[in-house]
Amino acid sequence: MPVARIRSAAPALLLLIACNGDDGGSTGLSAGSSASAFTGASASASASASASESAGESEGSGTEGDGVPACEGARLLPLPEDPAARGPWAVGAKTVVVADRRTEIWYPARPGSEADLPTVSYDLRLQLPPAEQGKIPDEANPFQPCACYRDLPLDDAHGPYPVIVFIHGTAGFRTQSLTFMTHWASRGFVVVASDHDGITLADVLGGTIDADQAGDARRVLDALALAEGEFAFLGGHLDLPRIGMSGHSAGGMAIQGLGDRAQVLIPMAAGGVSSGAALRSTLVLAAQSDQVVGYSDTKAGFESSPAPRRFVGIADTGHLAFSSLCSLKNGMGQDFLQIADAAGVCGAQFASALFDCDPEYTADEISWSISQYASSAALE
Repeated sequence: MPVARIRSAAPALLLLIACNGDDGGSTGLSAGSSASAFTGASASASASASASESAGESEGSGTEGDGVPACEGARLLPLPEDPAARGPWAVGAKTVVVADRRTEIWYPARPGSEADLPTVSYDLRLQLPPAEQGKIPDEANPFQPCACYRDLPLDDAHGPYPVIVFIHGTAGFRTQSLTFMTHWASRGFVVVASDHDGITLADVLGGTIDADQAGDARRVLDALALAEGEFAFLGGHLDLPRIGMSGHSAGGMAIQGLGDRAQVLIPMAAGGVSSGAALRSTLVLAAQSDQVVGYSDTKAGFESSPAPRRFVGIADTGHLAFSSLCSLKNGMGQDFLQIADAAGVCGAQFASALFDCDPEYTADEISWSISQYASSAALE
């Protein structure tokens, strides 16, 4: 098992990578041309800056006339060799509704179409119960910036593009792991995430949990295959046999049995996966100081998963290391839970047990860089 030590201004960080059943062949979705070696993930520390949510950090740009060959006739823009680096595409974002679930699509946009346009900012108050949203004024709200642009045209000169479906965890929402969504989309994936009714932040604050996240994800895939209505702009541009799925916490557990639809499964702070007819590769991501899903439980889930499989455990990180939640703060330095408490949002105490954030943990930017390196390498 390769072990790499990564040192930065933060406390020493230990990254553990375990591989099982990897014969050196390609087991990913092959979104583009990447020369990454998965076991070289220690290089991700030097690329931590590329994981930040900045729309202007793409390495290189493309035009409609260029591109590199990809899977079975696909043609994509050339990718940076470092999987932790942001890709060449500007990222478009659309909000749609799938089976009554509010859903976000992030996708590779036509090069240059983002010029002079503002980036997207998500209002997190909309993730609260309707009766609670007005309690937080604009000046106290931690608006969530996105390295993406609203309703850009799809880059239809390249593709077709493989698909990633992401499932949020308990008390989460579709943008909870936004830095991953835009990172993958910038590297040539169409990424889709829904607000899974019955287990969202609003539901937990209301004291009710009753969701079918796996069923929701299957309905999203069915809608993508039809490419009708709000999905019509993707018609003919998706490489639908090439599907990846990722999920955090309860969302990671929801993808456990979805290997019949996905070639690559990436549970985060969750556990392992089961065998499936389509499944070709699994990456399990774990936080060694996780106070919600124990590290040993995640490791056991990895060990019970079918090969080929890979495991990355990040030291001095908690349950939310694979989300943006700990880093979302307002101008006064308050995180979302502190803001909700101060505003008297009803039920905030129900979410506090899941809010595993600690200033002593490894900086989010470093954790994201490692996880984005590993996940992009596994997918590509």
